[in-house]
Amino acid sequence: MDTVAQQEARIPRWVRQGAFLALAMAGFLVYDQWHWWSNREDYSFGFLVPVFVAYVLHERWPTVRRYLVEGRWEGRPLRTEAPGGRILSRLLGGVAWLAVIGGLLLFFLGGFLQALTDNPLLPGGQAAAYGFAATVLALAFLAGGRDPRQPATVGERLLFTGLFVFPALIWILSLPLLSFAEVRVSLFLLHQVTAVVFQVFDILGIPLEQRGNVLVLARGEVGVEDACSGIRSLTACLFAGSFLAAVFLDRWWKKWALVGCAMAFAFVMNLFRSLFLTAWAHAFGPEAIAGRVHDLTGYAVLGFTCAGLLLLLPLFNYRARWEDDGEDGPIEPISLNTNGGRT
Repeated sequence: MDTVAQQEARIPRWVRQGAFLALAMAGFLVYDQWHWWSNREDYSFGFLVPVFVAYVLHERWPTVRRYLVEGRWEGRPLRTEAPGGRILSRLLGGVAWLAVIGGLLLFFLGGFLQALTDNPLLPGGQAAAYGFAATVLALAFLAGGRDPRQPATVGERLLFTGLFVFPALIWILSLPLLSFAEVRVSLFLLHQVTAVVFQVFDILGIPLEQRGNVLVLARGEVGVEDACSGIRSLTACLFAGSFLAAVFLDRWWKKWALVGCAMAFAFVMNLFRSLFLTAWAHAFGPEAIAGRVHDLTGYAVLGFTCAGLLLLLPLFNYRARWEDDGEDGPIEPISLNTNGGRT
């Protein structure tokens, strides 16, 4: 039996070269985004991105190796594309090559923009991140074909490409939004938070007046600033939800559902935070919510959201197997499987 090293040596040379290219591009993204991770506290989670990407790739490498070397997916041999389906396969392969070229051009454009100034620019960073994502996913789809003469089915190539979705796309999330997009999202969330806080206090009969994004209390005014909109905690919670979904869930609908739950949890927890801070200001004065109280409640949003997502994982991974106890006998559960797969 071949050793692991001998098996990996049988991976097509162009695939290994593509992997080294992706690794070099990822190294540039770390260098480029380090500025934002260091200078914006709400994006300090970005320091975890290279670590988590390396962990996900390490966990999935045996699956990737079996696919590329042994031609097996989840223990079964890969199916060869039927002659009628090869037209679609070749068409998608052509689109993938165009995506590789376009992704590389976008990546190098972003690198060129960053080289024009001493300080990293968001447009250049975004271009590099999107170019990296397009290049990696397109290369994965092409590698999933294995043998161009007898390519795997389009469905199996897409499953193989899915292994690289988190490592390819997470770099976009670890970079701040462009200013116009961030302002719009922040203002939308800000209006929702202010309106909900005002309605809750009004229902409770607590004297309160709303002047735009300023809440006038008996002891003074409380300004609901951009940082209180929840956009900062939203990005961090999306990162946490994406990682947990990538590692512990085995179906795409579950992954998307958990990411959606991360967004909902972040929004709801930020509402509770704003209600708490407003109540604290009502009891002790607006100056009482500055500093430590304000910061601790912000960290609590992320902590409670991550805890909620962890509690949801067993529910998403719950599976019951049923066995017929007889021709007319009752059907009763015989085992429970709560182990998450990795797709």
